[in-house]
Amino acid sequence: MTGSRDHRTLKRELGVFGAVMMGMGSIVGTGVFVSIGIAAGVAGPAVILAVAIGAFVATFNGLNSAQLAANHPVSGGTYEYGYKFLNPTFGFTAGWMFLIAKSASAATAALGFAGYLLGAFGVTRPGLIVPVAVAAVIVLTLIVLSGIRRSNLTNIVIVSITLASLAFFVPAGAPTALSDGAGNFAEFFSAPEGDGGLGALLFAGALMFVAYTGYGRIATLGEEVKEPRRTIPRAIVATLVITMTLYMAVAAVGVGAVGAGPLSEAAGRQAAPLVAAARAFNVPGASQILSFGAVTAMLGVLLNLILGLSRVLLAMGRRGDMPGVFGRLNASGTTPTAAVIMMGVVIGGLALIGDVRTTWSFSAFTVLVYYAITDFAALFIPDKGRLFPRWVAVVGVISCLSLAFFVEPRVWLTGLGLIGAGLVWQAAARRLSSVNSSG
Repeated sequence: MTGSRDHRTLKRELGVFGAVMMGMGSIVGTGVFVSIGIAAGVAGPAVILAVAIGAFVATFNGLNSAQLAANHPVSGGTYEYGYKFLNPTFGFTAGWMFLIAKSASAATAALGFAGYLLGAFGVTRPGLIVPVAVAAVIVLTLIVLSGIRRSNLTNIVIVSITLASLAFFVPAGAPTALSDGAGNFAEFFSAPEGDGGLGALLFAGALMFVAYTGYGRIATLGEEVKEPRRTIPRAIVATLVITMTLYMAVAAVGVGAVGAGPLSEAAGRQAAPLVAAARAFNVPGASQILSFGAVTAMLGVLLNLILGLSRVLLAMGRRGDMPGVFGRLNASGTTPTAAVIMMGVVIGGLALIGDVRTTWSFSAFTVLVYYAITDFAALFIPDKGRLFPRWVAVVGVISCLSLAFFVEPRVWLTGLGLIGAGLVWQAAARRLSSVNSSG
C-alpha cells in the first residue's frame, strides 16, 4: 500500500502577491460567473443576502485556515491539520472530503468554461459542453504537470484578465440595474425554483460559501510559500476582502439588471448567467467581454483546483492513506506527477455529469464538512502559536455544520455515505499496511 515513499519537500517559490493571485484564481471564477446564477434560482433576489452569509462563514474559516497554515505550513491543508491537532480519523475525513468536494467544484468550473466559451462564439448546442469541458481538463492538467512556477505565471495572466472583465461589468451594468432594479428586487424573498424563505436563503448561503473557499488553496500550498507564518495569513485576508467586495457588487448588478429568474435559467441552460445579464446592458460588446473574462476565470479556477487537489493527494499518499505512488515527486522535486494525473482523470469523469447545479450542490455539503474540521482543528492550536482567539474557531464550526444540512437531502445523504465509504477504505488500508510491515 505504501510502497517506497518520497520524503523530499516542494520548493518555496511563492510570495504574498503570488499567493493572493493563487487564491483569487481559485475564487474568482465559478463563484462569481456561475454560482450566483445557481443561488439566485434558490433564493431569488435575496441571493444578495446569501452572498453575505457565505462571506460571513468564509471569514471565520479563512482566519482559522490562516493560523493553521502558519503553524503547520505543509502541503495537504486540513488533511494535515487534522492529523497534527486532532486524530487520524478527522485527518483522513478532511482529506477525503476535500478530494470529493473540490473535484466536483473543478468539474463545475470546466463545464462553466465550456458554456461561456461556446456562448462567446454563438454556439448554443448543449451537447458540446461536456466534450469541451473534458478537453479543458486535459490541457490544464498538462500545464500543472510543468510545475508551480509556470502554473503561477499562467495564473497571474488569467486572473488579471478576469478582474478586468468584472471591472467592466459592474459600472457598465450599474445604469441598467438602477433603472430596472426596483422591479427586479420587489419580491425580495421569492424564489424562481421554490417557495423561498429562510431554508432557501440558507441553502443559497451554503452554495455561495463554496464560492469563497479558494482561499484554502493558499493553505494547501503551504509547503511552496516563502515565510509561511507571515505570508499565508496576509494572503488569505487580502483575498477574502477583495472577493467579498467583488461578489456583492456583481450580484447586485446582475439581479438588478435582469432579475433572479433569467440569471437562474441561464445558469442551468448554458452555465453562463452573467452573459445573460450583460446582454441587457445596451453596451456594445458587453456580452463578449464578459464571456472572455469568464473563460479565463474558469481556466484559473480549474488550474488552481488541480494544483490544490494534487497536493492533498500527495500528502495522503505520503502518509499511506492513498497508494504510495501518489506520494512521490518528479525528479526535479517540483510536481507530484501521479497525483496530478489522477486528479485530472477524476475531474474529467465528473464533468461527464454535465449539470452544474448537481456538481455545485454536492460540492457545497462536502466542503462545509471539510471546513468544519478545519475550524475544529483550530481550537487545538497551542496558545503560543495562536493568531486569533478560540471563539473564532467555535463560530466557524457552528456556522459550517449549520449550513451543511440546508442543501438538498439527497445531496447530504450521499455525502454522509461517501464519508462512511472513505472510513472503510482507511481502515482497510491501515490493516493492509500493518500486515505488510509485520510480514
